Amino acid sequence: MVNKQSPFDYVKDPDEIYRRSFANVRAEASLDRFSDSAAAIAVRLIHACGMVDIASQLRFSDSAPEVGHAAVKNGVPIFVDSKMVGSGIIQNRLHQNNQVICTLNDDRVPDLAAKLGTTRSAAAVDLWGDCLEGAIAVFGNAPTALFHLLENIAVGGPKPAIILGFPVGFIGAAESKDALIDHAGDVSYITLLGRQGGSAIAAAAVNALAGDIT
Repeated sequence: MVNKQSPFDYVKDPDEIYRRSFANVRAEASLDRFSDSAAAIAVRLIHACGMVDIASQLRFSDSAPEVGHAAVKNGVPIFVDSKMVGSGIIQNRLHQNNQVICTLNDDRVPDLAAKLGTTRSAAAVDLWGDCLEGAIAVFGNAPTALFHLLENIAVGGPKPAIILGFPVGFIGAAESKDALIDHAGDVSYITLLGRQGGSAIAAAAVNALAGDIT
């Protein structure tokens, strides 16, 4: 049914919505402390959740935007902690056809989780194997998965090029991000302090790195 006379006054042009959305973010958010490349990513993260106040909680390691951008452009695999994160990544931005890999539903995960005495999300990280070296690791849900990756790195396991750490929740989320900042070593990272995070923000970080950040 075509509604010729809507009682609602709203913007319908997608290009105008896009333009005004990002203009509003830049007008309302405090971005002065960021480099131009970090600000470009911060804008997309803010847009993904609609909260300009997260700008004060975003943390970037040195050169993280450039490292992440180069990794995407080089076609490295993108490992995600949940299908929700993977579904939010815009495939046509991945011009090198990067593989987006989620091992959470692998048949081996339940037994591995029981053996390790941890969550399925954490156990799934072990299945990333050596392919993780130089790849992109993205966390939008499970703090235990981020903690487990940091544990593996600490004992000499494969290192991704960058970790995008956005676990969400009330148990372990804030602590896992603090651990990322304190123990990432020479691995680049982008994260959001505190309990906030989630699949949409994590996917937005990948989409931002896949775009023009200059």
